[in-house]
Amino acid sequence: MVELEMDQGLAVITINRPQARNAIAPVTMDELDKALDSVAGARALVIKGAGDRAFVSGGDLKELAALRTEEAALAMALRMRGICDRIAAFPGPVVAALNGHALGGGAEVAVAADIRVAADDIKIGFNQTALAIMPAWGGAERLAALVGRSRALLLAGTGTILDAAEAQRVGLVDRVLPRASFEEDWRSLARSLATAPAGEIKRVTSGTLSAEEAARAFARLWVSDEHWAAAEKVMNRGR
Repeated sequence: MVELEMDQGLAVITINRPQARNAIAPVTMDELDKALDSVAGARALVIKGAGDRAFVSGGDLKELAALRTEEAALAMALRMRGICDRIAAFPGPVVAALNGHALGGGAEVAVAADIRVAADDIKIGFNQTALAIMPAWGGAERLAALVGRSRALLLAGTGTILDAAEAQRVGLVDRVLPRASFEEDWRSLARSLATAPAGEIKRVTSGTLSAEEAARAFARLWVSDEHWAAAEKVMNRGR
């Protein structure tokens, strides 16, 4: 099942399928779509798995074994790729909280987020080659954008699985957090991103805005009540 929590502008989507190590089945795709429909208006989004063993362990092979034609495989790949595209297109910052291992399709879900934070004992890898297949949900392209084309080909082509520290070193993970305080730490980071400025910064860093559009984004924030309330506090401290 897929769970949704709304917390003062922060939306948290949790994939909770302990019997399958949070693997993605067709019904999971349906529930993810519904959850993404419900997060409109949130300022930041977190994607995580339940428990501490797996973030997402990929596609649920037992469920997906029924797909035996090229057309059926194509439809599944496009369906889940569309969901990953929706995660990436969320207007505010998206954090993948890697509470456990992110393997195969799980790594693809992780790289659909803007930011990846990981518990210090997790592993992550695009290991689809072990099944004689390749990333199907847009993960190969997103991996290349993160770590460069040659390194992406090396990692995904060999199915290399990285620990958290190595994943951070190559730029696949942004922050590694202690397991003992992981839940508290990712929530604190995500809440700090659930702001109007962070959402506008995401738009600007996408590289799709003109100079005038970027300046107008700043101007909208400048005239907001939130800006002037914060500014008043700063100015009053100086008196």
